[in-house]
Amino acid sequence: MNDTYIDLIEPTPTLKTKKCKTIAFAIRFFLQYVLYIVSFVSWYLYDYFIAGATLLLGFVIVGIIRAKLRNSVIPVSQREYQYSDDAIARWYTAKILCFGEDNAKE
Repeated sequence: MNDTYIDLIEPTPTLKTKKCKTIAFAIRFFLQYVLYIVSFVSWYLYDYFIAGATLLLGFVIVGIIRAKLRNSVIPVSQREYQYSDDAIARWYTAKILCFGEDNAKE
């Protein structure tokens, strides 16, 4: 008989304090929108070729940051699942930044 066990998936943490929710929102905003804001500003200040290069380079850099955040906090058994920017921000905030403040899981 096969004695392998399937671990249950830990739910995404819920944040309770206003400080932790604000931090999670700032991380989510950074992961989702800062790329477009920076490329728009570079288009406005310089040229649309530089804005396109900034967009492509920013896409790679934000992808690397997103992967580092995701792999540093999500349990190893759950890394095969897809997570949104909001879920990554909540995991990171609950596990690293607000570890003792929230009893994060319900």
